[in-house]
Amino acid sequence: HAATQSPTTASTLTQELAALPDTDRHHRLLDLIRSNVAAVLGHNTPDAIDPQRPFKELGFDSLTAVELRNRLTNATTLRLPATLIFDHPTPHTLTTHLLTHLLNTPTQTKTTTTSHTPPTTHDPIAIVATACRYPGGVRDAQALWDLVSAGIDAVGELPTNRGWDLEGLYDPDPDATGKTYTRHGAFLHDADQFDADFFHMNPREALATDPQQRLLLETAWEAFEHAGIDPTTLKGTSTGVFTGVISQDYLLRLHQNPDGLEGYIATGSSGSVASGRVAYTFGLEGPAMTVDTACSSSLVALHLAAQALRNGECDMALAGGATIMATPGTFQVFSRQRGLAPDGRCKPFADAADGTGWGEGAGLILLERLSDAQRNGHPVLAVLRGSAINQDGASNGLTAPNGPSQQRVIEQALANAQLTPDQIDAVEAHGTGTTLGDPIEAQALLATYGREHTEERPLWLGSVKSNIGHTQAAAGIAGVIKMVEAIRHGRLPRTLHVDQPSTHVEWETGHIALLTEAQPWPETGEPRRAAVSSFGMSGTNAHVILEAAPEPAEAEPPQEQSGPVPVILSARTPQALAEAAGHLAAFVEAHPEVEVGPLAARLWHGRAKLEHRAGVITEDAGELQAALAALTDGNAHPALIVGPGTTAPGRTAFVFPGQGSQWAGMGSRLAAEGPLFAAHLAACQQELARWCDWDLLDILTSDNEDALARVDIVQPALFAVMTGIARLLEHYGITPDAVIGHSQGEIAAAHIAGALSLPDAIAVVTLRAQALTRLAG
Repeated sequence: HAATQSPTTASTLTQELAALPDTDRHHRLLDLIRSNVAAVLGHNTPDAIDPQRPFKELGFDSLTAVELRNRLTNATTLRLPATLIFDHPTPHTLTTHLLTHLLNTPTQTKTTTTSHTPPTTHDPIAIVATACRYPGGVRDAQALWDLVSAGIDAVGELPTNRGWDLEGLYDPDPDATGKTYTRHGAFLHDADQFDADFFHMNPREALATDPQQRLLLETAWEAFEHAGIDPTTLKGTSTGVFTGVISQDYLLRLHQNPDGLEGYIATGSSGSVASGRVAYTFGLEGPAMTVDTACSSSLVALHLAAQALRNGECDMALAGGATIMATPGTFQVFSRQRGLAPDGRCKPFADAADGTGWGEGAGLILLERLSDAQRNGHPVLAVLRGSAINQDGASNGLTAPNGPSQQRVIEQALANAQLTPDQIDAVEAHGTGTTLGDPIEAQALLATYGREHTEERPLWLGSVKSNIGHTQAAAGIAGVIKMVEAIRHGRLPRTLHVDQPSTHVEWETGHIALLTEAQPWPETGEPRRAAVSSFGMSGTNAHVILEAAPEPAEAEPPQEQSGPVPVILSARTPQALAEAAGHLAAFVEAHPEVEVGPLAARLWHGRAKLEHRAGVITEDAGELQAALAALTDGNAHPALIVGPGTTAPGRTAFVFPGQGSQWAGMGSRLAAEGPLFAAHLAACQQELARWCDWDLLDILTSDNEDALARVDIVQPALFAVMTGIARLLEHYGITPDAVIGHSQGEIAAAHIAGALSLPDAIAVVTLRAQALTRLAG
């Protein structure tokens, strides 16, 4: 609903806002709104009101919403609807809305669809970031690569922290009703751990929220930061969310203990909300959908995300999936079907294959059109060259895989990628280790890829399920992340638990080699390319083709670091800040070669600036580690500064110090590298020449400490440097709301505030300094 002004003269507030500079108007109106919000909610001060938090999370209901509307109607003389805070759900967005109508400025409607024309040529899709959680302690793509490249088996015992009756659940007899004949699987044993405060969720809502949704929130945040994007800056962007989620058994657990949770069960357990919650939390306005095609879900989500990007429906997209087994139901069902490996391990394409082994996990990748990623300066990890999905149709049973359909989906993906089978080096297979599914998949691969390869250059075949089990809705995206890392590292990891290639497959009909040993992946002049397959019990098949990222444009060499830099950490709470410091200290200790400057830049750019912050001012990695250890233990350190950030738009003050802040050579390097600063010093030099017999630039470039020993020199020199820095900051958009200074700093403040012209300020500071020199003499 649009606000309209009452047919009266302009309100006092409108007149006040109109008289303010543009930069101050939003501050003034936001202060008014926060004050009224605080009054309605019973807070003593508006400082507690986070302008970016939704009104609902701040504590508003329908009655208090009307009360706030009434207060703002009186303050603004605008006719405001009762739905005001539902249409404009945060104090910040409400401020922008009301400011538009108070000053009768055109409404700036955010375009949530792409501003680019959908490409007419084939624009590949770039993978610009990954994030994941998988068994074996895997918390990022590097850890997954370490696990698979080391040949680690992450399968273990059934979890002991989910309330499962482990003794009553197991029975070696596959016909035992309600039992499972395996005691093993690959689990996220810390899936119950979740920082609800970080995502502004109350404890009851967090408890009622399916852990799959919680994992998607965490991995989404990490994916954005991995791309160098501050997650808090994405609100209102046309970013899509495509998530595969198939397990809904957490709802069964909630119904066992519903006290106080009823109001959250509908959203907490709904598959559709898995993608919607990510979009809501980050304020993403591109398409959001949850996909359930069984175990092909995450690759189908990836395919749909790529289509949305190519069609111009979004500018970025998260794609992936998550599976957590809240109950042992999946084990019980597949035990009746005799589909499980008794030892819980997948043995892809092996003669020893005896069923699948269940696993859990979550994985997301962040996608952009390649041209956009390159223009935006985002890292391109690999390219999604093509993809396809299809359906088995009337196959030999509702859940039975179908070889011809798998062949067709491979051919469709190759056509979409504009590639031929011999241009693909490796396939990350579905490879669940079942006695029926694996031979069907292998024959489809032989009929498509195998016949186009040679004995000297076979198609390499493997499956990450041999390491982490079949992670279901997160399985396909695990294969994608594994192969992205393999492309980047130039190595194909081995597949575990293969005694010999399955004798149920006619391997001699093509040239495919199982990765029973790790293989180098050399450069051949063509980009490294791999395909990933997923087939769902639903009959929906997916196949995607990955390609090495194009060579990046040659970047300018980074400037060498000189002097201490601020290494900044931030977190939602002091406890989380200390924990983050501990993690960073451990990283620095494990990587003694780390350079403080690049580390500081990586921690600042593209990461959220949260409420509690700490800075370590240093150029030495050893001092950084010591300061971080002090922060972890709650101790002080000379290089450490700790304090809260601000949640409200802040005011800026320039403080100009007096004599004593000078140093030999001050400003000389900045003048050499910054034309604007150099121009200001030249203007000061010209004015000083009217009053002084010394040259400003000679003084500033001298490394002689005595050059700044005279009061009549140091004070004008300090004035020139301080005001030059202030003008440079203003050029980059940092303007002061207030200025203050002492001694010559007071004169500098007056000049920056516009009270003294540069010639007048130079005259005052110079004559004052000369007078002080004469008095001292």
